[in-house]
Amino acid sequence: MSGDARKTAEGLTYLSGFGNEHSSEAVPGALPEGRNSPQRAPLGLYAEQLSGTAFTEPRAHNRRSWLYRIRPSAAHPAFTRTDNGATRTAPFTDSVPDPNRLRWNPLPEPAPGTDFLAGLWTLGGNGDATQRTGMAVHLYHANSSMDRVFSDADGELLIVPERGGLLLRTEFGLLHVEPGHVALIPRGVRFRVELLDASARGYVCENYGAPFHLPDLGPIGANGLANARDFMAPVAAYEDVEGPVEVVNKFCGNLWTATYDHSPLDVVAWHGNHVPYVYDLRRFNVIGTISYDHPDPSIFTVLTSPSDTPGLAGVDFVVFAPRWLVGEDTFRPPYFHRNVMSEYMGLVEGAYDAKTAGPGGFVPGGGSLHNMMSAHGPDQETFDRASAAELKPQRVDDGLAFMFETRWPVTLTPQAAGAEHLQQRYDDVWQGLERHFRPLR
Repeated sequence: MSGDARKTAEGLTYLSGFGNEHSSEAVPGALPEGRNSPQRAPLGLYAEQLSGTAFTEPRAHNRRSWLYRIRPSAAHPAFTRTDNGATRTAPFTDSVPDPNRLRWNPLPEPAPGTDFLAGLWTLGGNGDATQRTGMAVHLYHANSSMDRVFSDADGELLIVPERGGLLLRTEFGLLHVEPGHVALIPRGVRFRVELLDASARGYVCENYGAPFHLPDLGPIGANGLANARDFMAPVAAYEDVEGPVEVVNKFCGNLWTATYDHSPLDVVAWHGNHVPYVYDLRRFNVIGTISYDHPDPSIFTVLTSPSDTPGLAGVDFVVFAPRWLVGEDTFRPPYFHRNVMSEYMGLVEGAYDAKTAGPGGFVPGGGSLHNMMSAHGPDQETFDRASAAELKPQRVDDGLAFMFETRWPVTLTPQAAGAEHLQQRYDDVWQGLERHFRPLR
């Protein structure tokens, strides 16, 4: 833990707005005026475009940024293969998709000196990273800051801290991320993770498909859910460092390493919309019933990665944020259901209103997987309590849970299927549900 890193993180300023055409310069005059690539870029910098989508995708979907840097990204030696550690990538072919309901306790403590990259542990996923479809669920557990730089050519990374703050040093600038926040690192953006506390733990969704964007609101109207202005992009900040720096690149499922003779986080100015963000989940504007019934969980969608079928996401990021429950004559926890989508759920803090907390239950840092059409819902204790509760307005603010929801089954990695922290008797939580049927006579 670095006191300097904490001081730096707490003093950051940001640019506001998801999907905006932002611009920022760390040194006045570093951004060219009236053009992107002048014959000689200002201040002796190099102009470089970073494209997160194809050049010819529709303007509303196109993601790209122009970077003005001390050295061009092309100035590096050859990459060589390095150990993948516990990181795995789709297609996941080492096991078969499992229809059972599964739940894990938090990851065990890491070995001393484990940084964010070494602490990545893949639970599973779907699709094919080489075809830019699907997603992966990772967890991380670290007790050391990175002194190397990482980038992911396979997909964008949605980082959900559960324990310990992070300072993310990216090509675009710095982001301060605490539990209760999420950070979005676009495909191909280089970054380094510094810990603000003795250790850090959390979740990562690696999205191989279309970049995340805000969901359409339909009949909700013009406002609600995650507001674009609450997403914060970094202001330009650069490292002018000469000397060996290890850069690790994730490419088609494998990690590759090269030693640069300078820091690649040397962008002095930039403009565009392919940028990293931080978002405070407690700013999510929850939409819910004010009459009866529990709405479908789609109303809790923060970000979505669309597929070729309208409304069917490659992956949705859903948050169960603090809210009021006021439904009349309504079973207020989530109802029993079977879903064509597959759901991985994690818990950032407190308890989830449809699951029992405590040892052997659903706890912060743990997670559950309900693959498509697996029957699930409130456990027996929750059902009994909610069925008998007095239906007065109820404030739900003692927990923060989320889901990575995806159109395809999540296939486990062997390490997740055989993990010691996999709960062996998860099905038991529903075994106490008794028969209450009383036919009319």
